[in-house]
Amino acid sequence: MAQRARARGAGRILGFPLEGFSLFQSLLLAFASAFFTFFAATFLAILSLLVWNVLLGHTVNFADTYRYVGFPAGVLVLLVALPYFLVLWVRAKVRG
Repeated sequence: MAQRARARGAGRILGFPLEGFSLFQSLLLAFASAFFTFFAATFLAILSLLVWNVLLGHTVNFADTYRYVGFPAGVLVLLVALPYFLVLWVRAKVRG
């Protein structure tokens, strides 16, 4: 019973436990999530801009997707993920 209560209080995303990582692993996860978000947001923005340019006859530069969509999304996720994973790491150090 105590094991289940402890598991509920632990950091979890989609059922995966997010504790027990070293400092390097926490930093790697934070930067990897920002990296993935940058490319996913840029990909979706390029596809959207492609539809916008082809169907509606506009001429918007595709490089704007990196600057105005991908980069801000990646930075935003990094600003959220770094404190989150660092707090999980500190919490594990204090407990352990």
